[in-house]
Amino acid sequence: MDAIGASRAEDSTRTDAGRVSRQVLLGISLLLLVASAAVTVRWCASMSAMGELPMPGGWSLSMAWMRMCGQGWPDVVVAFLGMWMVMMMAMMLPSLLPVLWRYHQAIERAGAGRPGQLAVLAGEGYFLVWAVLGMVVFVLGAALAAVEMRLPMFARLIPVASGMVVLGAGALQCTAWKARHLACCREMPGPDPSWPCGSRTAWRLGLRAGLHCGASCVGLTAILLVSGVMELRAMVAMTAAIVAERLAPARLRVERVVGAIAMVAGLLLAARAAGLA
Repeated sequence: MDAIGASRAEDSTRTDAGRVSRQVLLGISLLLLVASAAVTVRWCASMSAMGELPMPGGWSLSMAWMRMCGQGWPDVVVAFLGMWMVMMMAMMLPSLLPVLWRYHQAIERAGAGRPGQLAVLAGEGYFLVWAVLGMVVFVLGAALAAVEMRLPMFARLIPVASGMVVLGAGALQCTAWKARHLACCREMPGPDPSWPCGSRTAWRLGLRAGLHCGASCVGLTAILLVSGVMELRAMVAMTAAIVAERLAPARLRVERVVGAIAMVAGLLLAARAAGLA
């Protein structure tokens, strides 16, 4: 009887510890979400106040790709990556939290310790992927901005090219490639994971989740960059689309609805830029 009582007490202690760990995970996630959203809104207002550089073709170049007076490129890179990561936390945490929650529960079911710490470690691996993607985005964006500044004829083509990018991103939403990566995002970490519950596994899970999420968000990210890297309304729309894609039932095909809307918008933008509408 003493053994049974001790076992029950141990189970009760483990349950209480798991409940506290889940509450801490939820609290940290919500705190990061609120803080990152607030900082993002403030940065968007600051960028708007700075203005944009008028370009040939009737469009404006964001100052996010430009060096300010007395600023070196390392400073620009650090500032952009800081802005990018805060923005990604605000946009991606709503859809990442269910993944971390399921992972936490899977660790608890496996009877392993430190479920909260491992879930946080998985989140760090996830955002590391987005940091690398942010570096790639900056290099491409800064290089494109330099070409636009030096070649006015090229700059005049940007409005039409932007519409085509939105059109292509919408078409990508309807592909099997998108559906495959999105399915992986929805299913992680899986219903019955058989891998060991350790730090290395948590890190790898976060990296894999980040890669699938980044791949499934390529089209939406392209639309965001075309709309303006610090355009608040575009961020809100993209965040809503990403969350809906991952949390809505798969049978609703939200990604295809978003793709259809993007293709129509892309056609209208390209036609208007070409003077056809």
